[in-house]
Amino acid sequence: MTQKTATATTPEPQHLVALARANSVRLARAALKREIAAGETLVGQVLLDGPWEVESMTVADLLACQRRWGVTRCRRFLAKSRISETRTVGTLTQRQRGELSDRLFAEPSLSAVGS
Repeated sequence: MTQKTATATTPEPQHLVALARANSVRLARAALKREIAAGETLVGQVLLDGPWEVESMTVADLLACQRRWGVTRCRRFLAKSRISETRTVGTLTQRQRGELSDRLFAEPSLSAVGS
């Protein structure tokens, strides 16, 4: 009697899939943060575009990527819009994203390096 062997492929374990996803998000965020710090990308535009890598990132963390933006400056900026600094970018409404973006683009003191 001959026995057949099944050659079905087993899916990757869930923890490996999650680890691969986390690594890709981490690498994408690091690249975006470097672009923002170098001035190649504007945070206001990132808020409007809403790329996948920033959906679970806090708004304060995104703002802090900019040169000369620390915890206090982020807190004051977000307090004017009544947005918590722990709020994630993905949970912002279009109106909130637009408001933050407009304020970042409109106020020259916010985008000036020497401020």
